Amino acid sequence: MSRVLRVAATETKNAFGDMPERIEDLPRLAGRMDEIRDANLDHHEALARQAAAIGVRAMSFGELFTAPYFATVEDPMWLGLAEDALTGPTATRLAKLAAELRMVLVAPLFEHDASNGRRYNTAVVIDADGRVLGRYRKTHIPHGANEKNQFRERFYYGAADDSLTPYFPVFETKVGRVGVAICYDRHFEGVMRSLVAGGAELIFSPAITFGDKSEHFWEREFEVDAMRHRVFIVGSNRLGVEPPFGVHYFGRSHVAGPDGRVSSQRDLPNMIWADVDLDVISSTDGSGWNLVRDRRPDIYTA
Repeated sequence: MSRVLRVAATETKNAFGDMPERIEDLPRLAGRMDEIRDANLDHHEALARQAAAIGVRAMSFGELFTAPYFATVEDPMWLGLAEDALTGPTATRLAKLAAELRMVLVAPLFEHDASNGRRYNTAVVIDADGRVLGRYRKTHIPHGANEKNQFRERFYYGAADDSLTPYFPVFETKVGRVGVAICYDRHFEGVMRSLVAGGAELIFSPAITFGDKSEHFWEREFEVDAMRHRVFIVGSNRLGVEPPFGVHYFGRSHVAGPDGRVSSQRDLPNMIWADVDLDVISSTDGSGWNLVRDRRPDIYTA
């Protein structure tokens, strides 16, 4: 009997409607972080309900989904958005939603860990019974610029560290074994390999990505990793422009599997969904390839 699972990922943008048109006017949002978070939670709850209505059982929201992508500027105002990943307002609300919808939810947010005073780019994994299973922290933090804009992420949060191990957790959920790789992490070959070595069958990769090189390799990276490691990968990107930052996010959220790209449906606004058969992972590869069996790590230099 096949283990066919309907999965989804958002492809949307900031839903807070009172954003200024100019960067210079951002200070008027001071003290309104809760409003911004709530507007985006409302928006994403509506998307999750639409997904549940068509039978989706596992869904990922986008990277840092509770706000616009603020890291094109360095502004301490946005530090006030960080919250406790496991007991804060986002996890608390979504745990109730996951239990109601009987859906696994992956919720990427801006974390503040009171135990060490540090901030992280984190994804919380909530099971279909509402239990908060744990969190994954982004392990690679970009800091630079491309032809579209800049990304100043290290101003806001650091990389995953040994305050939370393992670095690449795999979560045993009601629908299967789930891993997470956030945005920039997808470029590093050890990330997907580590998740699959830990037993991941389904990897969600929420991202905020823009720029010519990112767009060129967006689907290719996931397809190669899914093929090489025999795993399903769900890539989520923002779509559109968020004022006042002016970056155009190219979207193209999709699902890749062991045999290539999985046909993704776009008949619902602001999301994609697809059916994946997790039993394919353990089945014989019809191509005759067996990359796991035939690897020779004893001779590789890295």
